[in-house]
Formats: sequence, structure tokens, C-alpha cells
Amino acid sequence: MKPKPYMNPYLAGILLGLVLLLTIYITGRGLGASGGVKSVVLEMVSDLAPEHTANTAYLKNYAETHPGGPLKDWLFFEIVGVLIGAFLSGVISNRMGLKLERGPRITNKTRIVAAIIGGFLFGLGSQLGRGCTSGSALSGMAVMSFGGIITMLAIFGSGYFFAYFFRKLWL
Repeated sequence: MKPKPYMNPYLAGILLGLVLLLTIYITGRGLGASGGVKSVVLEMVSDLAPEHTANTAYLKNYAETHPGGPLKDWLFFEIVGVLIGAFLSGVISNRMGLKLERGPRITNKTRIVAAIIGGFLFGLGSQLGRGCTSGSALSGMAVMSFGGIITMLAIFGSGYFFAYFFRKLWL
């Protein structure tokens, strides 16, 4: 069976904007994923090494300010919803399956290593920047935050700049 065509990107952008506005209206907060992932990681550290948590100021403060753990944080449920939604979207559009996207000049191993390094750097950057692209850029711009606008400019600017160096791997 042939996969269904992708959604029109302009329509998808409008729908994402409406979801973002609805999220701000209902929860008083924007979208974002890095906070939910951080909650789960910190809870795992707390469960696996309680003595370390008690002796580390940051972990101790987090445990005191989040008494219920990540299951009390709505961002955790947002991430679960995104995973379920992505799975259902793949099933409905007939796009289920594992596939490694890469250019002709790159090996599978290099692609996987680069993806892991990129994911690590993105996670580090989202913590240093106090949010991921969804939280800082999209949600920040939705409320006309100067930081959100600067974040979006930095994302697109760095993407445009680094594309020159990485394009040969994909063409």
C-alpha cells in the first residue's frame, strides 16, 4: 500500500500555532519537551542514587520543588502524547517502519554516531538555553518574548550557516 502524501506545510504550521495557543490558554504555559525529559532523568537519578540526590544541591532542590516526581508534571504527559500521536500518524498514513535516512557519502555507522552527538549537543543546549526549540522559540515567540525571537533567529541562522558544511554529506 502506498503511503499517503504529507500534509501541506502551511496548514501544518497553522494547526501547530492553534495547538500552541490552545495549550497556553488551557495550561498557562507553552509547549516544550526538554523539561519533561529532564524530569524523568532527575527522577531516575533520585531513585537509583538517593544519597547522591541528598548531597547535591540542584537535585535536592528539584526533589523539594517537585514532590510528586515527573508523573505530576504535565510535560511528561505531553511527551507521552507526542509518542502516541506519532505512532498513530505513522499507522494511519502507512509510514510505519524503521528507516535510516542518510546521504550517499556517509555510512550507517557515521550517521548514527553523528545523530547521537547531535542529540547530546541539542539536549545540552536546551538546558543551557533554558528550553528546547518548542519551549524557547515557538512558545517564546507566541507571547512576543524577545528571547524567543532571538532563539528562533539563532536556530535558523545556525542552520543556514552549518548547512554549507554538511550539505556534501547529503547530496
